[in-house]
Amino acid sequence: MAQASLSHFSSFLLILLLFALSLGQQTTAGHGLSIKEATIDDLQLAFKHKQLTSRQLVQFYLGEISRLNPFLKGVIEVNPDALYLADKADYERKTKAPSVSLSKLHGIPILVKDSIATKDKLNTTAGSYALLGSVVPQDAGVVTKLRKAGAIILGKASLSEWVYGRSDETPPGWNGRGGQGVNPYNFNATPSGSSSGSAISAAANLAAVTLGTETDGSILNPSSWNSVVGIKPTIGLTSRAGAVPISLRQDTVGPIARTVSDAAYVLDVIAGIDSNDLATIEASRYIPKGGYAQFLRPDGLRGKRIGIVRALFNFGGDASLTQTFEQHFNTLRKRGAVLVDNLEIAHFDEIYNGSSESIALAAEFKIYLNTYLKNLVVSPVRSLADVIAFNNKNSKLEKVEEYGQGRLLEAEATNGIGNAEKAALVNLAKLSKNGFEKLMTKKRLDAVVAPCANVSTLLAIAGSPGVVVPAGYTKDGVPFGISFGGLRGSEPKLIEIAYGFEQATKIRKPPSLKKLQDLEPHFIGVLKQTGVLL
Repeated sequence: MAQASLSHFSSFLLILLLFALSLGQQTTAGHGLSIKEATIDDLQLAFKHKQLTSRQLVQFYLGEISRLNPFLKGVIEVNPDALYLADKADYERKTKAPSVSLSKLHGIPILVKDSIATKDKLNTTAGSYALLGSVVPQDAGVVTKLRKAGAIILGKASLSEWVYGRSDETPPGWNGRGGQGVNPYNFNATPSGSSSGSAISAAANLAAVTLGTETDGSILNPSSWNSVVGIKPTIGLTSRAGAVPISLRQDTVGPIARTVSDAAYVLDVIAGIDSNDLATIEASRYIPKGGYAQFLRPDGLRGKRIGIVRALFNFGGDASLTQTFEQHFNTLRKRGAVLVDNLEIAHFDEIYNGSSESIALAAEFKIYLNTYLKNLVVSPVRSLADVIAFNNKNSKLEKVEEYGQGRLLEAEATNGIGNAEKAALVNLAKLSKNGFEKLMTKKRLDAVVAPCANVSTLLAIAGSPGVVVPAGYTKDGVPFGISFGGLRGSEPKLIEIAYGFEQATKIRKPPSLKKLQDLEPHFIGVLKQTGVLL
């Protein structure tokens, strides 16, 4: 995974450009199949009927990346072995007996967040130059499962640097290596983070599906802002081994996709026991026999008890958003859900505005990141202190003057789990038990509903799952989602609810990206300026 030479980099850019020029605006494969917005089921059916190969699919996504990514910056790096892996998948599909059942993800290109380790020619850097050229000991647990299922690792999705652990001044979606990610629906809107590139790429059809990570909102928020589906799993349902950490108490890895069904198919593959993450052993009891796809039921809302905590619906007087969500409530009711309204969560303000979470996360970040860095086979940095020193030494490269590194400094100033951190952890457990968890149990709720990703902090401190589905667009075209959260292990019910809502509304639409029609000639100009083209 060493840094590529300039000549290799130039050659690779040229290859991508040739893909862009050859494919251009093409969105179809043989027999008129539309690849753009195609679901996993669509793609697998096309494979089966020999209307499409994995090589053609990878070529399409590489073309879209080269055409759109210079502006959107949703992808930080593409896999130079992607076409080889596609050919391998095509060969397996041809030669395996008809009786051999292939995974839903077999031959499907997937982008994984740049904080998720891959033991291949790709870097794993969390967006930071400090980790460029580092070598991970092995694939992340979820990547191992993806490869076993036959998925194609297409590349690394961009992100908020250090999974938004760099500073409060760092814009969501920015990192030193990849630059500023752009919301494909409204270029002036935030892409949110930290799994910004995963959401941008799924939304803009730069990959079939993507993987993100979440500590508090990092899957749900960007999914909401980019009009895609995100599933934040129960803590330990998916392995965190090999993912750049903030807190093993709150970290989780989950899918981001254009549909609930695609997200469920990915979850089916990545959920399960990994000996390198002990939390997966306990959480494996939540995995239903037969997997999660069985809960993709159009009538999934029927009989579900869904709570409305009005404190989560603070739109600052925006009548349009208020009206939209009231309409969504009516849809939920018409589809058979029982809405339990005007609920309150004890100590709500303290949960959302108190300091306990930030106190705990700062200390945990230092502990877990230091462990991660020490376990790398090769790395320019071996501790959080080294990262801070690297940034200071390379301040222009990492834009330290503009964005600082306040969160890194705050974490470095901690000294393990002391009295303040212990008190914060106790308080967080108490707030969750007496707040969200008590409400869910007392009112016999299957889920709580919230606008956008406003439910994320409740779920973060509870270690609970959540799912977000596209819910609409503002007058400026900025997307927003509707999120559902439940108790640990409630993914089956959440998938039923999310799928039921999605099928009842079918709100998602792809970004038009009309402003990027002139991107190819601009990109050619950039390549000429850099000497890649003469």
